[in-house]
Amino acid sequence: MRGDELRYPLEQRIENRRRGVTRQRWSIVVPILTVAMISVFIYELVLNAHFQGTPVSFHPTVNYMLGPGGSTLINVGARFVPCMKLVPEVPPTTQLACMNDTANPADQICPLSTVCGFGGFPADGVPNQWFRFILPIFLHVGIIHILLNMLAQATLCTLVERQVGSTAFIIIYFAAGIFGNVLGGNFALLGITSMGASGAIFGCVAAQWVDLLTHWNLEDRPGRSLIFLIIEFIIGFGLGYIPGVDNFAHLGGFLMGLLTCIVLFPVISVTRTHMIVVWVCRILAIPLIIVLFVVLIRNFYTTDPAAGCEWCRYLSCIPTSANNYCQGTGLTTGNTAF
Repeated sequence: MRGDELRYPLEQRIENRRRGVTRQRWSIVVPILTVAMISVFIYELVLNAHFQGTPVSFHPTVNYMLGPGGSTLINVGARFVPCMKLVPEVPPTTQLACMNDTANPADQICPLSTVCGFGGFPADGVPNQWFRFILPIFLHVGIIHILLNMLAQATLCTLVERQVGSTAFIIIYFAAGIFGNVLGGNFALLGITSMGASGAIFGCVAAQWVDLLTHWNLEDRPGRSLIFLIIEFIIGFGLGYIPGVDNFAHLGGFLMGLLTCIVLFPVISVTRTHMIVVWVCRILAIPLIIVLFVVLIRNFYTTDPAAGCEWCRYLSCIPTSANNYCQGTGLTTGNTAF
């Protein structure tokens, strides 16, 4: 049994839920994450100002989210597959626009290892920056992007942390954020940069779904709540098509958020049947979480999953002439697609 089930009788836990009483009174992790992400974003702007003369990129391409240029975002740790593994379409010999380039087409060219930064690649020249599955959670495309994410984090993720406790929240948040990047690394266009806390935040969105579905009979108007969650998900899915944002991070974060919340979310069972169903789901979710991580990470390094699912790219890419109708790597001549 969980601690709440041992300390409080069923009637009190139901009453506490109706009154909005949560497991933890204050959020601890979310403020720390928010300060860290804002600090990192300030560093992004300072670095772009150092390279290009302005914190926000206007040349060679305009960052409409009001943030650094594409090469700078790669250099600070955005998920960019050619920096993470050997990509035949974008080999280590590829020349990209340097961080200080402001011309279009680029007149300042740097090798891929320089743009990727972090000391470049090993002696064998094979890209291996695996930490780009994790680091992009703390990075953001621009001012608009980080404002939207921090607003969602301060409201939704704060509530989730108070509901599940800080330790469980850390697991849910980072499992969702990392898995979102793993899924995107497998199926998004290889040459597109991706960053942001959106995948982790979608893990918090998933917590709302688990809370509603497991406590359906305890909700005053569960149907209305479900409609609200569906609308919220559709809006989030639509925002995933914004340049620099990856819908696969959203979808992967939501899926992993569902699974981890099934395991960790405190559920009030009013019947024995309900309790058995909840525990069966928890037991099944644990190996599924492990399998998904192992299979997709293995596929990322050993195969080309995108080749086996040609239509998947359209879940995060609107076909236009600017991106060659979602074909190829997504790289433009002289700079990363943005």
